Amino acid sequence: MQGIDLVRLNFNPQSLWALNAIIGLVMFGVALDLKASDFKAVLVTPKPVLIGLASQFLLLPAFTFLLVLAIKPAPSVALGMMLVAACPGGNISNFLTHYARGNTALSITMTAVSTAVAIVMTPFNLSFWGGLHPEASKILKVVALDPLDMLLAVFLLLGLPMAVGMFVGWRYPRFVERVHKPVKIFSLLVFGLFVVGALAANWRYFIDYVGFVVFAVFLHNALALSTGYFAAKATGLPERDRRAVSIEVGIQNSALGLILIFNFFGGLGGMAIVTAWWGVWHIVSGLTVATFWSRRAPQ
Repeated sequence: MQGIDLVRLNFNPQSLWALNAIIGLVMFGVALDLKASDFKAVLVTPKPVLIGLASQFLLLPAFTFLLVLAIKPAPSVALGMMLVAACPGGNISNFLTHYARGNTALSITMTAVSTAVAIVMTPFNLSFWGGLHPEASKILKVVALDPLDMLLAVFLLLGLPMAVGMFVGWRYPRFVERVHKPVKIFSLLVFGLFVVGALAANWRYFIDYVGFVVFAVFLHNALALSTGYFAAKATGLPERDRRAVSIEVGIQNSALGLILIFNFFGGLGGMAIVTAWWGVWHIVSGLTVATFWSRRAPQ
């Protein structure tokens, strides 16, 4: 094991409870905007959504496994990369897709469906691919990771707040119309402040070890963006759909990854640092790609 594998970030039980609540609030705020029609689109035009889901939950985890075998990062970093690959798309992907002149409706549908599918696929992919890695599998054995426990945690963090948010949006549409933007802004602001505080408490570790993960995250994120785009291209999707799938696969819900790391891996340094840096870098790369596409009309 390497030095980064031995780092445990400063994070007490009270902070963990607060983070759980904040993530639930963020998901609730996002779900206020979701409608049943976002899921019905899968039945109307299933091909682009299914291509996106396959890229997200089948191709990206498999390619990530091959990448960590090729570049041989520290075991905890490798496991962190596999966890990021197992997470669903992040909500900023909808804004970036719109900015990139992609299919925004497809992006919204993919985010909603992938969040629901992640309840099962995130624990499965982490356990399956992590278990195949000779060094990362040792970490899974040490923490005695139970996929069913993680499934329940992902359901409580994503599934339950999403269901409650959609119900409130359906039952009280006028009230939600007035409050959904303030709720979303407030929840994201609170989450941002929490992340800043957690980073400040672990600044020394971050500075000492972020250099170990910068190149790996760059390659991993480029792989994710490319996987989505070329999978969509290979299956004959139009350019607007390719852009949506690429951004959806390239923008991961790193916040979910971080909370799973603190819940199940005790804030394991390599996992946490690679996931945190992913949360920074995918915004930079996503904005860069979206800006490039925004200046070119889809053919």
